[in-house]
Amino acid sequence: MPGGLLLPSGGAVAGRSAAALYGAGTVTAGDPVEVVIPRHVRFGRSVGLLAHSADLVDGDTRELDGMRLTTPARTCWDLAQWLDLVEAVVVIDLLVRRRLVTVADLEAYAARRRGVRGWRRLLRAATLADAGAESPQESRLRVRLVLAGLPAPVTQYVIECDGRFVARVDLAWPEHKVAVEYDGLWHAAEDQIHRDRQRLNHLVNAGWVVLHITSKRLREDFDTFASDLKTALRARS
Repeated sequence: MPGGLLLPSGGAVAGRSAAALYGAGTVTAGDPVEVVIPRHVRFGRSVGLLAHSADLVDGDTRELDGMRLTTPARTCWDLAQWLDLVEAVVVIDLLVRRRLVTVADLEAYAARRRGVRGWRRLLRAATLADAGAESPQESRLRVRLVLAGLPAPVTQYVIECDGRFVARVDLAWPEHKVAVEYDGLWHAAEDQIHRDRQRLNHLVNAGWVVLHITSKRLREDFDTFASDLKTALRARS
């Protein structure tokens, strides 16, 4: 058990903690360990644990290095119940990207639990998941754009011109030749700015419109950015 904590009877490490053990995402030393406990099991509060009471069905748990935790599919189910939609998809993207679970697996899991409270939440999260996401911020950006009414983009799209490689962009709408790039802090380096501007010139010459967004704008001015993107897509229709 992480941190030497005792797992309650019948319980399993779950949610973000289980995802982190699978190598999908991280938790800090100060974060409580998320666990799921069968509803019929009585347990008291324990320092360092964040316990959720829920039904566990056959096949929902497995052993990993001597520790009981939820399977990747069940982990995604719990993430869809316990987190808001955007943050749930952020972690699900990581699990899908690591090939621990597929979107089809999640759709099948939701279908098997059709009628159980929460099955639609998992199905919605599965519909938004994308193995192409290369960072949590890219996942947040993509999901928020779709929830804002924009068509789903193609992730990590390779752009070519006359059969020659031009660039690989974070998000793309190929039929409109519109792309979105998320600029992290590493883009601030002088050499990187030079390379980015050269790359942008190549994209423009290939007929593409490229919109850039930073973490600050994603956090503070997302609605305006989404509006700008909608305008660009309409102009290219």
